[in-house]
Amino acid sequence: MRPRPAGGRSLSHESMQVVRAGSNMSESRSDGGFTVVELLLTVTIIGILASMAVPALSRAKAVSAEASTVGSLRAIGTAQATFAASCADGYYAPALSWLTEPAAVGRAAFLGQEFSGSTVTRLDYRIRLMAGSAVAKAPASCNGLAKGESVQSYFVGADPLVKSAATGTRHFGASSDNIIYQSTKNISPFYTGVPPSPAKALD
Repeated sequence: MRPRPAGGRSLSHESMQVVRAGSNMSESRSDGGFTVVELLLTVTIIGILASMAVPALSRAKAVSAEASTVGSLRAIGTAQATFAASCADGYYAPALSWLTEPAAVGRAAFLGQEFSGSTVTRLDYRIRLMAGSAVAKAPASCNGLAKGESVQSYFVGADPLVKSAATGTRHFGASSDNIIYQSTKNISPFYTGVPPSPAKALD
């Protein structure tokens, strides 16, 4: 016989299904499932952690871009010193493109081909070389630069295309002394001595 609840009324078929469904949900939860509240809490925690990580990742990217830019300026300074010592009787190339020209076919250039333009954009920084005065008595260089076109000095600068915590905020510059300076503002071209404040030499 079908069981009767208190009051003498029997459970309907629909009521029995609801009871069974509730029992199944309880069993599923006890088997390791997640409630909606638990899932929302998990998503919230993940969102908080992500919001904390994004600024740190952006800053790491900016530090990497600035370090790479400083490395590029050092590479240009080394290339100019090598060009002057071995190819141009002590004088410097008037443009980056001349440093990418090898002394002879089959020999390595003074600087990589990625620096072949008049200005170079790398990792959100624009790098430019500005030549000092040409020296009339300078001989032709070993890689084809004509007589009288080599220069006594040069300035190379690097500026962020957009200043932000994710791309870099510092400006850099150096002369033929190959001492790299940093500043919060654009560094005006200088060919001897030190640039004006607030620029200061890198440690």
